[in-house]
Amino acid sequence: MEKITEKITNERVATDLVTHDFYYDLPEELIAQFPSAQRDGCRLMVLARETGEISHRVFRDIIDYLDPRDMLVVNSSKVIPARLLGVTEKTGSSMELLLLRMLDSGEWETLVRPGKRAKIGAKFVFGDILTATVTGIVDGGNRTVRFDYDTEKYATVYEVLDAVGNMPLPPYITKRLENKSDYQTVYAKEEGSAAAPTAGLHFTDALLEKIRAKGVGYGEVTLHVGLGTFRPVKVDRIEEHLMHGEYFHISDEVANEINERRKNGGRIIAVGTTSARVLESVSDESGKVYAIDGETSIFIYPGYKFKATDALITNFHLPESTLIMLVSALAGKENVMKAYEVAVGERYRFFSFGDAMLIV
Repeated sequence: MEKITEKITNERVATDLVTHDFYYDLPEELIAQFPSAQRDGCRLMVLARETGEISHRVFRDIIDYLDPRDMLVVNSSKVIPARLLGVTEKTGSSMELLLLRMLDSGEWETLVRPGKRAKIGAKFVFGDILTATVTGIVDGGNRTVRFDYDTEKYATVYEVLDAVGNMPLPPYITKRLENKSDYQTVYAKEEGSAAAPTAGLHFTDALLEKIRAKGVGYGEVTLHVGLGTFRPVKVDRIEEHLMHGEYFHISDEVANEINERRKNGGRIIAVGTTSARVLESVSDESGKVYAIDGETSIFIYPGYKFKATDALITNFHLPESTLIMLVSALAGKENVMKAYEVAVGERYRFFSFGDAMLIV
């Protein structure tokens, strides 16, 4: 199969739904501040999208819902320590840089606080090993920066970031993360995400081995998660919201297995909304998947017809977010909002380190 490089969006569908239709009340104490003691020991809500029926299980029980013909598709992107705390070179004033994505030029698009100190040409220092120079200002006020470091000591910029960077935890996690690996999936490989594809945090190597032993397929795609995925929807009319582009790729091998599994009656189960966005970005109207390397700004909300995603493993998402809209597109808004109401009543743990949902 020939590799294709594309920039992918989707046709917006008209909808009468507005952003506030995806609001729900969430007590603050249900926002998980730490991961579960055992990754696969968190709670699992199973939602049948055809009937709205809800079951309560433990995540490791997910194997009971998988058929040997099925295939899991995971996002193998690795979170980088993208939060840099430093000072301005001239005055020593405190600065914070949040890395969003690496550009083709090798420079980085970043979010800088405070922005008033980030004029073109300004330099910031992080420890004694990394310097950032502002090279441009892009849409939305983000800055592009060029990094300078000792290339004899550090082979790549990622090695420098490991030394000076912090994990870019979402603002609703207020506790300090003691172990960086807690915010990585066990299969994370390709560095580049500014946030974790958190649905995959529940898998352990042992659980994945059991799933493979059952005959279930396993394929890795990559989508480097940018903050655009989590950007608040600030418009009332959903279809007016703009998604930022995010780099992704899917190999021939994975695309071919997906097509073969579906041909033989298997389901393609996306692990996380990012994996689902890749699948929907690379499939045609018949559901056939192609090996593509590119950038996607696909926005999925109710009214969208899924082509390549048959089931979804996901977490519980923020009210009025693009993520809860995607989940509602797959399972139906009424089913999802009812499931969230039940989850609050049952004291499920929410957001990145929270419990999981399987939509079948």
